[in-house]
Amino acid sequence: MALITISGYLCSGKSRRAAQLKRHLESRLADPSYTGPSLSVVLLSDDTLNIDRSSYNDSRSEKPARGTLFTAVQRNLAQNTIVIVDTLNYIKGFRYQMYCAAREIKVRVCTVYMLATPDLCEQWNNERTDGKAYAPETLANLLQRYEEPSSMVRWDSPLFTMSWTDEDVPADGIWRAITEGMVKPPNTGTQAVAKAPTDALRTLEHTTASVVTALVSEQANSGSLGGTTTIAPSSTLKVHITLPPRNVTLSELQRLKRQFVTLHKKAIMLGTTEKGVVDWSEQSVADKFAVYLGENIKF
Repeated sequence: MALITISGYLCSGKSRRAAQLKRHLESRLADPSYTGPSLSVVLLSDDTLNIDRSSYNDSRSEKPARGTLFTAVQRNLAQNTIVIVDTLNYIKGFRYQMYCAAREIKVRVCTVYMLATPDLCEQWNNERTDGKAYAPETLANLLQRYEEPSSMVRWDSPLFTMSWTDEDVPADGIWRAITEGMVKPPNTGTQAVAKAPTDALRTLEHTTASVVTALVSEQANSGSLGGTTTIAPSSTLKVHITLPPRNVTLSELQRLKRQFVTLHKKAIMLGTTEKGVVDWSEQSVADKFAVYLGENIKF
């Protein structure tokens, strides 16, 4: 349904705003006047994922912490779920990564930016008594590295900016963004690549070799020169192919077979970006190879 990213300095009040927003959304969904689909609200944070504050002390421990968060985001994104991500989200590249994951699932996105001065964040961090304060050097480092969200970039838009002095979140605007906003379709960069079946390479090699063998045998037996002919590489395959008015040698057919197999190996090994499901059956491969031969045999 939607991905809501909460961003801001450490100890700027993000968790309080995320809790406020969750209550607002759940209240609207439970209202008798709501007639939309049945939705659930999931709040993801360092606390819910058991990510310790010390994970941000250095890059070696921070990287797996972000991996844990991103895995949780991917696992919870769905058409019937509103996901609120209440973590640091201070790196624009990571916000973009979550945006791409949301586009792949075809859900709406928005960003809530919590404003607070660095001095206030340091004060609030020092005043914490719940054992969840950040080390002073970690706090200073992350405040310096923070990359502000911008409404000018697609992965931070629409952007809702709040001050620490605001009493409540802009619930009305956020509700409209996640229920009425545009759903951006996945592009090539965010689409899952369609993989070929495990026996596709064997089918490619075996079928093309069978076509070559059947074609050589047909020329030897019929003696026909040129025109469209039908060959049967196996009892289950029949292929129509157009030949030139001459005898096509085995070496020429073998060369074209190698070229055809090389062209299609990449699609098998790395996947294909063609729309829809690619047919790697024996008949499909044989038909494609017959067309390739017809187009590349010199007349």
